[in-house]
Amino acid sequence: MPFLTIAFPVFDPIAIAIGPIAIRWYALAYIGGIVLGWLYARALLKNDRLWGGPAPITLVQMDDFILWVTLGIILGGRTGYVLFYNLPFFIQHPAEIFELWKGGMSFHGGFLGCVAAVILFCLKNNLPILSLGDITTAVGPIGLFLGRLANFINSELWGRPADSSVPWAMVFPNGGPLPRHPSQLYEATLEGIVLFAILFAMIRMGALKRPGLILGSFIAIYGVARIIGEFFREPDPQLGFLWGGLTMGMLLSVPMIIAGAIIIVVAWRRKTLRQATPPLQGMS
Repeated sequence: MPFLTIAFPVFDPIAIAIGPIAIRWYALAYIGGIVLGWLYARALLKNDRLWGGPAPITLVQMDDFILWVTLGIILGGRTGYVLFYNLPFFIQHPAEIFELWKGGMSFHGGFLGCVAAVILFCLKNNLPILSLGDITTAVGPIGLFLGRLANFINSELWGRPADSSVPWAMVFPNGGPLPRHPSQLYEATLEGIVLFAILFAMIRMGALKRPGLILGSFIAIYGVARIIGEFFREPDPQLGFLWGGLTMGMLLSVPMIIAGAIIIVVAWRRKTLRQATPPLQGMS
């Protein structure tokens, strides 16, 4: 056991309470991620230099898309958790599928929900799917960062037991007596701060001019970051370790790395956004 541990700062899971109305930190994380992501997306769309000209998506269209992507995150995240992480339980208790306030969301499911929202919205409004995908994933790390902080505040999804080489290990209220890795903070750093910084730098270097490049990079880098985080995170108790010590999070992330790499290669080989748009001909 570690000779030094940090006492877990116990938080009230309810952030704001007004009479019978209680807003939890986890809900605030979702709201904050969506609002801050929307503001950042608007800032990217306003900057013509990043696109090599006017952005292919208008601010009004982005405002309309927020509802679509919010539904995609919630419906996809819950569906993914039910299917990937706790299907036998929900088969026996189907009514609890709709009890979102009890927790249980899957990033991989939420991501697929976002993909569906992007595709359907673009088809309805005749927009470029890859460019909207780039914008959506560029802002994604904001929500991931806040979500992992909410996991930490809720004392959930904690890490594996740590040894004496980890002086910052914590004893989580719901994690038994053993000091554990604060894996939520590891994931907040990798999936939130590091991923955002990489995508931000790519955008400043002109990545939005190559539709799909940010999308593919997000998918691949997240997959790598998630697998790294899974080495420190305690698996969900109903699943435990799978084949060869792998976890469900690892298995679901491998296809992301492959798909992301393919999208990156295709995006890099395609013409840039302005090259793909034929110039206007002068009047004769």
